[in-house]
Formats: sequence, structure tokens, C-alpha cells
Amino acid sequence: MPVNRNALIRYKTIDTCLRNKYRQWTLEDLIDACSDALYEYEGIDKGISRRTVQMDIQMMRSEKLGYNAPIVVYDNKYYKYEEEDYSITNTPLSEQDLKTMSEAVEVLRQFKGFSYFSGMGDIVSRLEDHVTSARQKTIPVIDFEKNENLKGLDFLDIIYHAIVNKRVLNIKYRSFKARSANTFIFYPYLLKEYRNRWFVFGRRKNSLVNLALDRIHTIEIVEKEKYIENNLFDPQTFFDDLVGVTKNVGMKPEVVRFRVDKQNAPYVQTKPFHKSQRHIETGEDGSMVFELEVVINQELQREFFGFVDTIRILSPQSLVDFMQWKYKLARERYER
Repeated sequence: MPVNRNALIRYKTIDTCLRNKYRQWTLEDLIDACSDALYEYEGIDKGISRRTVQMDIQMMRSEKLGYNAPIVVYDNKYYKYEEEDYSITNTPLSEQDLKTMSEAVEVLRQFKGFSYFSGMGDIVSRLEDHVTSARQKTIPVIDFEKNENLKGLDFLDIIYHAIVNKRVLNIKYRSFKARSANTFIFYPYLLKEYRNRWFVFGRRKNSLVNLALDRIHTIEIVEKEKYIENNLFDPQTFFDDLVGVTKNVGMKPEVVRFRVDKQNAPYVQTKPFHKSQRHIETGEDGSMVFELEVVINQELQREFFGFVDTIRILSPQSLVDFMQWKYKLARERYER
């Protein structure tokens, strides 16, 4: 069950009091101690009621939080732990706790071979040992898509720390279209993953650019260069109208309408291309017409190409013309 912060402060305070063997604790003493703790940690100065502390003690005694605290009353007045060495901080893990931690370990283990999470290896191993010492190890039931051999992953750490610490980078980079690599000053702002590839968005000269990490040759920190803050885009909203990562500042979303045949319409309906997708109409043949409001880029086009024989783009005309041209090129290639 969820427990709020104030309640946790009270439980911890009561626990601290009852662990003190050199003092006798009445209910009023515990109320005063809890009130003082809430004022110290949360600034709450209205105090707490007698009933609240009584309910806290009952909660600590119960199994609801897994404490089962052995709190007893003696001389009809004083509270103490019947077991002198007891503390709620030493409570053993329940079976549900072990199950939850086991599942968390399985998730974290997926990142152990990923360069950025390499520092978590020891932490995961210790957690794994702790869990398996109390519970038989289970087989993995989650497997994340990953490509540990992808080039550029070793640059994740340096780019991440450059963004956090506002450091300027000198990058040697070769795009897919360039004949050779170029070296330039770069101000990194955001790391983003798409389809198991990593990209970094940042400033090159006065423009926003997007660099694929697997196209980077070298990176160096430029110590004496002053970092330029990001005033080119808002990372919180920049990708709202986007499929993928390709977008230039100033590009506007367009309404894209397309028809999907009867067999594939349910798939597209349950797995939309973009969050803006909506169903417009259903044809007599069972086909469905959908609309998106997105920036038209190469990633969106490639999504449509994956349904080449089942989708027809209806608008805008510029996208219709582009798709027709690409299909014509593909057909010519197979007719040779």
C-alpha cells in the first residue's frame, strides 16, 4: 500500500524512540517526538493528534507494510520493542519484495552490456546476489532490443557529461553523403534514441543539427571554448509532431491522409504511426482512412514504404508525388 512522506517520518521517529533503551516512552512522548520531527523535516508546526500516533503504532504492528513490529505496552503506560534488537530498518524482505526485486534485476541486467550503463554492472550484481540468496534465480522473461556492436556507443558517456556540465566538443564527423570526415565545434544539448540508434542534437555554428553517434570518428572536450546555451529548440515539445529524429527548425507539421486495406487496417489502427493518428472513415470494402498531423520526413516515408502494397497516400499531393516516384524507381529496378 502507498505510504506518504509524513507517515514514513512518523514511523521512523517512533522506531528511533523505541530503540532507545535508556528512556521510557509514553504515548505523549511519542506524539511530541513525531511533532518535532515533522517540524524539522517538513516545516509542519500544527502538531499531530493522539489518534494519529495510535494508528501509526497499529500500522507498524501489522503486516500491511511488512514491519510486524513487536511493540508492547508495560506498566499500562510505556511503549517499547519486546525484542531489544528490533528495528523497522532491519525488516527482512517479504516474498513479494523479493519477486519485485527479481523482476527489477532482470530489467537492469539488459543494460549491463550497454556502454553508458557499464557503471551499473557492480550495482546490478550486488542486487542480484542479494535477491538470489533468498530466492531461487528465475529465467529472464524480458528481452530488450539492443545492438551492442553498434558503432558510437562509446561516445555516449562523454556526450552525456558534456551536456550536463555544459562543455563544448570538437567532433570529427562523416555523414552518409560526405566523401570525407569534417571536424567542427559542437555545442551538445540533447541525446535521443530512435530505432536502437543514438543521436545528439546541438548547435553547429548558429544552426541546430542532428548527429548520428555511429558516424562520429572522434570527440574531444574543448577546454577554453565558452558554452552557448540552447535557444534553438525546446526538447520538451520539439518531437511532438515528429516520427523519428529528422527535423529542421521551422519545419511545420502537415495533415497526411492515407487509406489502408481491410487486412492491414486493424494493425495500423492498434499500432499508430504517430500519436496524432485518427480514424476518419471506413470504406465499403473494409478499408480504413486515417489522418496524421506530422512533419513529413524520411522516417515517416520509410514507415509508409513498409506497407508498400497495403497503403495508399491520399494527401498532401507532394507526398503522393514522392511516393509514386519512389515506387516507379523500385519497379524499374526489378524490371531490369
